Amino acid sequence: MKAKRRFGQNFLRDQSIVRAIVQCIHPLPSQTLVEIGPGQGALTGLLLEQVGCCLAAIEIDEDLLPALRQRFEPKGLRLVSQDVLTVDFNQLATELQATRLRVVGNLPYNISSPVLFHLLDYSPVIEDQTFMLQEEVVDRMVAAPCSKTYGRLSVMLQARYNMEKCLHVPPESFWPVPKVQSAVVRMQPLAKEHQPVHNWPVFARLVSQAFSSRRKMIRNTLAGLLDRLDLNAVDARPTQRPEELTVEQYARLANQLAALG
Repeated sequence: MKAKRRFGQNFLRDQSIVRAIVQCIHPLPSQTLVEIGPGQGALTGLLLEQVGCCLAAIEIDEDLLPALRQRFEPKGLRLVSQDVLTVDFNQLATELQATRLRVVGNLPYNISSPVLFHLLDYSPVIEDQTFMLQEEVVDRMVAAPCSKTYGRLSVMLQARYNMEKCLHVPPESFWPVPKVQSAVVRMQPLAKEHQPVHNWPVFARLVSQAFSSRRKMIRNTLAGLLDRLDLNAVDARPTQRPEELTVEQYARLANQLAALG
């Protein structure tokens, strides 16, 4: 099967890497898993051995569906022929009769960030997420403040998840061979009582505006909001740059705005 560029397809071929990813996931028979982008089924088969019929797979490429159906539906796989960006994971959890989902997959590099942001809204029904992504994206996800890789993606995801970079995956593990390095990241939603944000839309707008220009100080990027923000209350200074503020500081600033209505 020829890989399709429009779907960002790079099929996993290295069985030792497949086994290592499944070890990172550590699936159990009592759990319900959802695989995004099964492709040619490299992960699918091993996951089915671990969880039996408690596995669904979301695949947009209709040309891949016949082989996936033939190989895995008799073993209990439920195939969802749909663009993952349109999937309602609350509804999917109900259909699978699961209170919580474990979401896994080899995400296409061209839509990895949109998928991550799409899943933010469904964290209450997601137990954890284990994804293979471009390593550069994973490094941005887990980046610490004051680093070159710390940005909007880091802040948005770290406010919702505990994240751990689990595994490096070399290009030779795929066909066709990509020009980038890959990595596996595990994301576990924070318990509701530990989530620092009171109003997520306000938080998202604040973070997006703050990082609209990394080179500028927040007195410039947040200029229209400074008269409503108490920077001293969060130990921030107007001369700081966006990457110097922590996730907690952004959350507390957003909570100030949310309280004002």
